[in-house]
Amino acid sequence: MSLEGKLVSEITIKSCGDVFHEIFRHRPHHISTMCPDKVQNVDIHEGDWGTVGSIIFWNFTHDGKEKVAKEIIEEIDEEKKLVKFKVIGGDILEAYKSFYLTVHVETKDEDNLVTWILEYEKLNPDVPDPHTLMDFCLNVTKDIETHHLTGKLVSEIEIKSDGDVFHEIFRHRPHHISSMCPDKVQKVDIHEGEWGTVGSVIFWNFFHDGKEKVAKEIIEAIDEEKKLVRFKVIGGDILDAYKSFCLTVHVETKGVNNLVTWILEYEKKHNNVPDPHTLMEFCLNVTKDIETHHIK
Repeated sequence: MSLEGKLVSEITIKSCGDVFHEIFRHRPHHISTMCPDKVQNVDIHEGDWGTVGSIIFWNFTHDGKEKVAKEIIEEIDEEKKLVKFKVIGGDILEAYKSFYLTVHVETKDEDNLVTWILEYEKLNPDVPDPHTLMDFCLNVTKDIETHHLTGKLVSEIEIKSDGDVFHEIFRHRPHHISSMCPDKVQKVDIHEGEWGTVGSVIFWNFFHDGKEKVAKEIIEAIDEEKKLVRFKVIGGDILDAYKSFCLTVHVETKGVNNLVTWILEYEKKHNNVPDPHTLMEFCLNVTKDIETHHIK
């Protein structure tokens, strides 16, 4: 029975293939921020990041145990977006005489195909094939993808109008907003539940980026103390580009002025989707129109 083996697995990702390759070549030490439950730390022990011959030390959690791996970068191929690592120390070599990991990316339109190749020689026939380590590599890939597709925008704007009234509009009467900025919001209806209650479903007709659009949202959270309302988009045009999208608006009262904070949290469907800066501008401009309406 041969002690040598090879596992190959492919996984499609929506995030940028060039960025994914660049992470494993130049900045694997950033991976711990993208999947801290799997990779705790990555240090360079010899050489420079992104160069053949450099030695990298990994702290990771695999099969429910904290482990370490010492690897040397054996090959880099920019054309194929390929990096090959050879394990030269650590827990993996307790079971394998030799172990190599290769990761490369093929770009295909919006999607990118990541291929992992594990090549190994077992120390004895009782050593299992490294299927769980392949699962580990694939799950790290998914976490890196999610990290690059998810985002959060935060913007603050001061208003002179009453902060309690502003909060009350978004909680109890968003259907009045169309009268305050009819060029931006044409209509707001309630489809399920009651105004001002968590779980209610609201339908918005609005004008954004020069187009008439719709959004179906559920009120996900209300915090009276923080003057906060959080909406989750569950239908409409926004979900053409984003897998998930949440909007939070809250008000801090500071004397005469009030600070309105908008938070947009999202996951893109693919890497070519832009961050929603124009939608943030829309929210800020609606805020200004509501302020102007109440000052008048």
